[in-house]
Amino acid sequence: MNTIEKVAPSGTETGEIIQNSQDYTLFSWSKQKGTNPIAVEHAEGVYLYDYEGKRYIDFSSGLMNVNIGHGDQRVTDAVMRQMQQVSYVTPSCVTKPRGELGKKLAEICPGDLNKAFFTLGGADSIENAIKLARLYTGRHKILTRYQSYHGSTNAAMTASGDPRKIPVDSQQATNFVHFDLPYLYRWEYGEENLLKESVAQLERIIAYEGPNNIAAILLEGESGSSGCLQYPKGYLQKVKQLCNKNGILLIIDEVMSGFGRTGKWFGFQNHDIVPDMIAMAKGITCGYLPFGCLMVSDKIASKFDDTYLPIGLTYSAHPVCCAAAFEVLKIYEDDNLIENAAIMGRYIDQKIDELKTKHPSIGDWRNTGLLGCLELVKNRKTKEPMAPFNAKPDDMVVMNKVAAKIRELGMYTFVRWNYIFIAPPLCINEKQIDEGLAIISEAISIADGEVILNYE
Repeated sequence: MNTIEKVAPSGTETGEIIQNSQDYTLFSWSKQKGTNPIAVEHAEGVYLYDYEGKRYIDFSSGLMNVNIGHGDQRVTDAVMRQMQQVSYVTPSCVTKPRGELGKKLAEICPGDLNKAFFTLGGADSIENAIKLARLYTGRHKILTRYQSYHGSTNAAMTASGDPRKIPVDSQQATNFVHFDLPYLYRWEYGEENLLKESVAQLERIIAYEGPNNIAAILLEGESGSSGCLQYPKGYLQKVKQLCNKNGILLIIDEVMSGFGRTGKWFGFQNHDIVPDMIAMAKGITCGYLPFGCLMVSDKIASKFDDTYLPIGLTYSAHPVCCAAAFEVLKIYEDDNLIENAAIMGRYIDQKIDELKTKHPSIGDWRNTGLLGCLELVKNRKTKEPMAPFNAKPDDMVVMNKVAAKIRELGMYTFVRWNYIFIAPPLCINEKQIDEGLAIISEAISIADGEVILNYE
């Protein structure tokens, strides 16, 4: 999140912590000079605390991954117990938590999605999904959406439609085809026509590329960092029908939208479909340890019963990570977090409706469960964004001020272009939501001033 606050003075504990990180580590997606991170001393529930004791409400669950909240000692205890028994074995060996976790995931996943390949994160899961789709089908092309994000490794980044891939376009992987999927807020011709055009466009691309060349279509269960861009109603069902018709696999990326984030175990369950593979990470361990999973249908897995499966990772099925994930899944159920996500999501929807009457800069609010995004505009009629897609620094003046005010008032959340993301931990309550929305309301008053100027 961009800010304009001063870095803590040198000579203090906070100053030393920040300086060491700036001098000896690299920061993701950022110019290396001028970073201004929060030095987090500890975290609990929905809050982060810095070394000066300032409290920040975490309104984006870290990077939309700390679904159970921070500092849950049940996970710590599960990790310690496993490390006291065995901290690592090769993936050719098995451990109790590996089998327990695989069995539990098979129970959670619908249809015949019963086989788990454990990875170390979302990009790993996507890379192996792509590889497995090509191995299974004997085809080579992968269709994906512009305005999507699937990870920063080579194939995963190429699969993404996010502009973060543009600087490394010369290194991109081959045989990826992107298609555009408009979203309702910026579509001028009505929701029914949006669905028709979106499906018709995909049908044309399948025909142009040759259906017998296409191994898989890769889509997010629900859109995340691109702006929570919701699918036209019925779209994923139509995509699944096209896949079935043409022998194409459907891979659903649930790295961000999975594990209760949308009020269901997985985002695609809001659309009444069952994919052929699910890429998972983030909420499977809620960031307590790096971990991911590729869940595969029995149909696909059976192909390799008597055929060599050429995928593998040194840390696949890491026993400590498996133990952490198994405990996290238990916490979702014991604490009714998925149900709470749905309830709190509806509460936020209601409160945002109230904020819309107060703040003319709020153009759109898109949300599923607790995966939501405010889109700020300079003019509700023209829908001119407060900052454009892939905004340059000069375009971010207003939004940087909004982001800085959010942090100053004691909130950490993801601000990108003209988007403010609202995706707090699933354990959040109404009082904490009110606290967070009050901060956002004060901050976007800055953007409201730009709206008034724009109308004049």
